[in-house]
Amino acid sequence: MITIDPTVQTDHENYKLLIGSVIPRPIAFVTTLSQEGTLNAAPFSYFSIVASQPPLLSISVQRKAGAVKDTTRNAIDRGELVIHITDESIIEQVNLTAANLAPDESEVDRTQLTPVPSDLIAVPGIKEPKIRMECRLEQVIPLGGAGEQPACDLLIARVVRFHIAEDVYENGRILAEKLNPISRMAGHDYTKLGEKFILTRPE
Repeated sequence: MITIDPTVQTDHENYKLLIGSVIPRPIAFVTTLSQEGTLNAAPFSYFSIVASQPPLLSISVQRKAGAVKDTTRNAIDRGELVIHITDESIIEQVNLTAANLAPDESEVDRTQLTPVPSDLIAVPGIKEPKIRMECRLEQVIPLGGAGEQPACDLLIARVVRFHIAEDVYENGRILAEKLNPISRMAGHDYTKLGEKFILTRPE
């Protein structure tokens, strides 16, 4: 085994080890709304489930040179966001929203994606993804970094409404083979849903 001390490595070296080890990672496609009304959209692969009762999701939004990103700022200002699951049908459009734009520019305008009103929150969702979840911001936790400057903001979002395409939903379950989710690997690599197998948990 190779033993590595992360404290003697650069941030980028540690980053490469993490994104190459924690794979595959589901991609949250997140929309937020600025105070001025600009619809922001961005993909995040530091994304997971926190709890089911209440339904909570986590997204880690990395800061850039200590600066808070639009997604974090908008989520804090509005207290709301919409989280979509990235699938094969939208991955190229979602990738376009990763561009670095000014806060008053909407990434959605550079795509062929369609904003749709939400039921319970002011932030619009996107029509094309097969799953979208209207969320209220439960908590924001600044984490990491050197000294007092955080490296990221951990957003905890409470799902208040699920929107699921009929063809991926059956008897209360999501059909993964119909959802066709896309996951992030290291570098510029992505992956589709691979081979599945059953393994029963011991009593």
